[in-house]
This record gives sequence, structure tokens and C-alpha cells, in this order.
Amino acid sequence: MRPLRPLAASVVAAALPATLAVAAPSTLPAAGADPAGPPVVLTAPESVTVTSYSGNYIYDPLGVRVTAPDQPFEVWANRATYDDPITGEWRSGGLSGPLPEGAMTSFAELSRFYSLRVRRADGSVAARRTLGVCLNEANTRNGPDSPLRSPYPEWCPYNPYTLGGVMGIQQDWGATLQNWQRPLRVRPGTYTVTVVIALPFRQSLGIALDDARTTFTMVVQSGTGCRATATSPRGCRTAPRATAPRPADARPHATRPTAEAAGVVPETVMDLRSLPAFGISMNKDRTAIRFGANVWNAGDSPLLIDGFRRPGEDVMGAYQYFFDADGNETGYQQVGEMHWHEGNHRHWHFEDFAKYELLNADLSLAVKSKKQSFCLAATDAVDYTVPGADWHPWNTDLSTACGGQEMQSIREVLPSGSGDTYYQYRTGQAFRLGTLPNGVYYIRVTANPEGNLVEGDSTNNESLRKIRIGGKGKKRWVRAAQVGVIDEYGGYYFRAALLRERFGG
Repeated sequence: MRPLRPLAASVVAAALPATLAVAAPSTLPAAGADPAGPPVVLTAPESVTVTSYSGNYIYDPLGVRVTAPDQPFEVWANRATYDDPITGEWRSGGLSGPLPEGAMTSFAELSRFYSLRVRRADGSVAARRTLGVCLNEANTRNGPDSPLRSPYPEWCPYNPYTLGGVMGIQQDWGATLQNWQRPLRVRPGTYTVTVVIALPFRQSLGIALDDARTTFTMVVQSGTGCRATATSPRGCRTAPRATAPRPADARPHATRPTAEAAGVVPETVMDLRSLPAFGISMNKDRTAIRFGANVWNAGDSPLLIDGFRRPGEDVMGAYQYFFDADGNETGYQQVGEMHWHEGNHRHWHFEDFAKYELLNADLSLAVKSKKQSFCLAATDAVDYTVPGADWHPWNTDLSTACGGQEMQSIREVLPSGSGDTYYQYRTGQAFRLGTLPNGVYYIRVTANPEGNLVEGDSTNNESLRKIRIGGKGKKRWVRAAQVGVIDEYGGYYFRAALLRERFGG
């Protein structure tokens, strides 16, 4: 097969923000005096007991924490285009500075942030690792006098098409280092473990070696109960959630609106954009192309839609509500309908939210996907650096409930900075090939295709992804051109799609 050329930046420009602002959300802690000590330090217990499974693999965290002792510590990162590397800076109190070169190869972690060495009683090395860290995960208070809450996100984005991310540790909190991606393999026994923050980060953050290194005793005991699986051949690994939780207590307005529109549309409004199609593969019979799509909100206000059921029908009238910069509701407008969606969805969908088309090489229409409705929810953090980004989209009263068939009203929300992903296996999320000839095509994802929703900019709603179709019968295949420098299949996120393509799943 002749490889496809990478897409030019202009092809996916619609998926990227015109500017990458870094204005802090309202939840950003106020900067105080310059910190008296280092922005972060390493801490660990004097001794930890862990369990090894399935060939002496250790998946348990070891209790090592990155702590922000004096001021909140933050990392802000952006990608200007998909052709560019990720760049970012750290912030602590009144200080800030650039991250080391190559510090973030994805938005999921600070790459090669620390090294870990396990030694036996005789001093020989039993295991060693150089690992990255997501500062948002397993982030907890250091003591009873620590601030009660953290404003920062609770996880790091792992969609390779993410555009901006924020990590943070609240003052006097700590983030536990995780090792489930690269488990240690050591036999039961007693060991000495040394963990050190890597030199480039020590230099960038101004951390002395004594504050960036910790040593402790690790007691390993044998355990049972884990077994290998197709996606976890070494057993015990628990993969991260691919979607954010969708709360069941989201409350729509108490009463149905009495008019199609009321109030005013403020200057702060949502802005829908689409990421390039991803996870592209053939179905088992090689008769259809499956894919994932993400539409996200780059605006400075949430997209909030309440639906109210019509008597005796599986249809709801849908109303978009508007908010000013202080979060006060200013008005509403009827924007379409919500329908009860059967298939393998079985919840309420807002209609005409997105459109999927397979285009010929000359960008004329070849095939149109039947699916264009979504249950809106924040499944992916696409860019948490945009003004107004909601870092806790599923822990607020403005959250999504897709609802059961009995519901009389429903609320669906897409917060600022987040996107909603639907995957290849969903009903209708496919292009039937029929007698379509082999060749070059484009998958076009269009947000708000009918223009029903009120948004700040409707010129940036489309994205294109170049693909090639080849082969015959049961050996027919599809390949997608790489987008810029993005290594789509390099991470966990889309590995399942690659396995389906290779093995016919």
C-alpha cells in the first residue's frame, strides 16, 4: 500500500482555535507572595507494603507524592496546530517558567518526570523505570488544615487531538505517582526504593536534589486473583475511563417555556468545533467504515439545552439557554427537538447536532451517515485553557442526564473546554460502502449543520480527515492519513480500533 501523505495544517484548521488564549478560569486560585521554598517536593512513607500478581507484577501505587507545600502549582499547555509540538509553562504563586523541551509529548502527562529504582538487600538493581505523571490524578489533601477543595481537573486528557490542558496541585495537597502503565516486576521480598524528579524538571522548577528525591522501604507480598486478558496480557491492569461520568441528577428548568424565545443573547456564548474523525476502521464484514467523532465547545459559555416532552410522544421540544459572564441566565430560544433514540443508545438525543459525510477526492458527497444526533455530555477535555473553561464539568448543577424513556424533561450540557465523543460501534456511526470504488476519500464532521444553535462563530464547525480505501471482499481495508505530528495509535485511547481493523473485530 502506498502511504498517505499527512494532512496539511489548513485541512484541519477548522478543528483548531483561531487563538490559544490562556486566561484563567474563575476557579483559578489567586496568586500570593512568591513561594519561600520549591514549588513542589517529593514525599513518601518510610515503608510501604504492596502485592504482586500474575508473574510478580506490581500495579499498586507506592505512596510517593508530588506535593505543593506553599502555593498552588499549575501547568498550562497548548498546541498551536497539529503540526506543532506541545508547549507549556509552570506557575506557582508569583513565579512562572517554561517547561523543559519535550516535557509533554501528549496532554496526558509530564513525560519522563521522574525515575524509580528498586534495589535488593545486596545493593543490586531489581527494577528501574523512568515514568511520566498526571498531576491531576489521585490528588488529595496533606492534612486537616489543607484547603478543603481543589479547583483543578481530576484527570488528564488522553485524546491525541486535545488542544490545551491544565494540571494543578492545590496548596498543601499532593498528587500520588501512579505506575499502572508500566508495572514493576519484582519477586516477593524487601527492597529499597529511590525516586528522583528528573534533572530537566529540577532545573526548570528550581528544585534542589534533596527536595526532589525520596528513599523508602518496599515490602512485596504475593497475591492471587488477577489474570491476563486480550487488552491486558500481563493481567491486573485497569484501563482509564474513556468517557467522563454522566450524572443522573441533572435538573432542567421546572416549567416548559411559554414562547419560542425570551430574553437576550449575551456576548458570552458557546462556540462549537469538530475534531478530525479518529479510530477509523472497517466493520467485521468489511462493508462499512466505522469511526469516532468529537464536537467540542470552544466558547466562553456552556451549551445548555433543556427538553420538555410533548404529551403522548417520544419527542421533546429543545430550548437553548444563555448566560452572561457571571453565570446568570439571560434568556432562551427554541432550537429544535430531542428524540428517544433506540438502537444501542436508548436515551434522549438532541437532533441535528452534528453531520457526518464521506466525500470523494474532489470533496463532492459520496455517502452520508444516518447518525447526526447526540446526547450531549463532556466526555473529553479538549482545551481547558480557553476562557471560561469548566474544569469540573460533571460535578456541577449544569450537568447532563441522557435519561430513560419515561422522562418528561431532560437537560443536556456541553461545557466550555470539553467535547463529546461518539465511537465507531454506535448505531449509525458508519458509512455503508456498497459499490463504492477504492480510492481516496475524506470524512467530514460538521457541528451544528442546520445552524439551529446560537453560537459565537459558525465558520469553524467543520473538520476533514483524509482516508484511502483498498482491497477486495473480506480483505478490504481503510487507512487514515496522519494529521500533522499526531500519533493516533501510539496511546491507549484508540488501540481498540486498531485491533478491530487488524483482526476483524
